[in-house]
Amino acid sequence: MVKNIESFNMKKLLGIVVLGLLWCNVGIAAEINNYGDRSEIPEDAKPNEETLKFYLNRYLTRNWTNNRKYSDIKASNKPYQFQFDLREDSYIKKQMQKTALLSYLLFEDEKIVIDEITPLEKYGDVFNNSTKYHSQSVGKSLASYILGHAICKGYVESIDAKLNDWPLIENSLYHNQKIIDIINMKAGDKKYFSSKNSSNRYAKTGRSVSNTTIKKAMENEFKNSKKSGNKHHYNNFLPPLIMNYIIFKAGEDNYQKLLDDIFRNKVGIEHGIYFVEPETSEPSDRSTHSTFLATRYDYLRMAKAMLDDWQNDTCEGKYLKSLYERKIKKNREYRDTKHAFSNTKSYGGFFHLEPSGMKNRPVFIMDGYGGQTFTIDFDRGRIVATMAIHRNFNWKKIAHSVIKKGK
Repeated sequence: MVKNIESFNMKKLLGIVVLGLLWCNVGIAAEINNYGDRSEIPEDAKPNEETLKFYLNRYLTRNWTNNRKYSDIKASNKPYQFQFDLREDSYIKKQMQKTALLSYLLFEDEKIVIDEITPLEKYGDVFNNSTKYHSQSVGKSLASYILGHAICKGYVESIDAKLNDWPLIENSLYHNQKIIDIINMKAGDKKYFSSKNSSNRYAKTGRSVSNTTIKKAMENEFKNSKKSGNKHHYNNFLPPLIMNYIIFKAGEDNYQKLLDDIFRNKVGIEHGIYFVEPETSEPSDRSTHSTFLATRYDYLRMAKAMLDDWQNDTCEGKYLKSLYERKIKKNREYRDTKHAFSNTKSYGGFFHLEPSGMKNRPVFIMDGYGGQTFTIDFDRGRIVATMAIHRNFNWKKIAHSVIKKGK
C-alpha cells in the first residue's frame, strides 16, 4: 500500500515537472511577437529581446538573403585600411547594451575614433565584422552614387536628361521625365501607391513594390499611367527604376565594370557586396533592386568615398554638390524627432538633407528601415554610422548631436 502511494506521488511529481516544462516552453514561445508574420518589425513597435533575436536571425537568413544576386561585386585586391585612434564613450556603450544597435562607428580626422559592435552575449554570436547586413533604404542613396558615376563615365548625359529613350517605360508617367525629378521623388506618382503603405505597396494591386520587376510594374500598375502633380512623394520604386535605366544605357557588361570600378577600385571594399533581384525576377525578366548587403566597415568605406569625392571636388563630388543645390522640401509635416528620416526637412537625389538645426550645412543622411543610418558632414569631414535590428535607440543623441555640436 505504501509503495503504491509512493509510486503515485512520484508519478504526480513527474507530471507536475513535465507540465511545468511545457508551460515554460509555451511562455518562451509566447514572448516572440512576429506581428502577424510581418517580414520586418513595425517601426512603432516595442519588441522584447526574444523578438529582436528572432528578427535578427530572420534578417540574416530570410529577408533578401534568399533573393537572387543581380550584381555580385568581389572584394578589392587592395581594400582600404582604416586608421584608428579609439576612445571610449560610456553612453554609446550603454546604448549597445540596452538597445537593438548592432554597430556604431564615428569617423573623424581621417580616423575611426569610436568603434562599438554588439557584445558577444547580446547579438555577437551571429553579428560580427564579416556579417553582411541588409542596406534597406540606404540602397536608395547608393543608387544615386552609382548614377553619379554613370554620368561621369558618359553613360548618362546629366541629371537634367529626360527618360525619353527607354522603350520599357514609354507607356507610363515616367516617360520623358527629367532624372532630377525622379531622384528627388517628385515624379507625380503618388496616386499609384497605397495610402496605407505609400512607399512599398501599389494602390491598384496591393503588390509589394520591392518584389516586382520594372517590366511587370510597367505592364500592370503603371500601364497608361499619367503624371499628377509634382510634390515630393517618397517610395521604393524610383531607385530601382534609375538603376535599371543605367543598365539599359550602359549595357550589362559595362554596368558590372562600373560597379567594380566604384566598389573595388575606389571604395576598396574588404568583403564582397551584392545587389539583389526582386522575388518575381526571372531569366527572361530580370531587374536589379537597390537593396544590397555589406559589412559594417564596408558601409563606412562607401560613406568615406563620398566624403573624399566631395572634398576633392571630383566629377562625382560635383554631382553630389549638384544634388544639394537642387534639393527640395519634403512633402510632409516637419517633425523634429529622434529618428533620421523624420528629422530632415529636405530631400535631394535619394539623400535626406537639412537635419534640424543644421540649415545651410551640407550634411547628407542615408537612412534605412530599422536603424541603418550613415550621416556625412561634408564640410567638417565626419561620419556617424549606425546599424540596428530596430530603431529603439536615440539617433538624435548619438548621431545628430555628434554632427551638430561635435559631441
